[in-house]
Amino acid sequence: MSATAGQAADGVRSLADRFGIEPGMVVMEMGYDDDVDSDLRDALTDRCGDLVDEDTDEVVDAVLVWYRDGDGDLFELLVDALGPLADNGVVWLLTPKAGREGHVEPSEIAESAPTAGLQQTSTVNAGKDWSGARLVLRRGAKGKK
Repeated sequence: MSATAGQAADGVRSLADRFGIEPGMVVMEMGYDDDVDSDLRDALTDRCGDLVDEDTDEVVDAVLVWYRDGDGDLFELLVDALGPLADNGVVWLLTPKAGREGHVEPSEIAESAPTAGLQQTSTVNAGKDWSGARLVLRRGAKGKK
């Protein structure tokens, strides 16, 4: 596979590229509602196939978590996302951008992610109304009891 595989003809990285989603990956989705970004979902399903829901028994490579202010406890949601996640998997926390209904303060993410055993490595523009925070397991976090 070339370094440009999956990139648009103009050289701009596709949404699936920005999210690191590859063909054959199993991607779980949590928090789906009618306000999610359909372009992002379409780009990801075009790349990896159908998204699985949180009732899956499969080990997943990535979890998309759509989360809005008022959706419940972020820490608990992130812990639930870790259950089926592969050791080298990634959680994409998708939140409404500043000024949009349901915006989540970055301080809430900064507090909840480490408590759940995750660390934020980057953020991406996930669409017109959504931002994505890439969260990965801290070294040794999943195996600890």
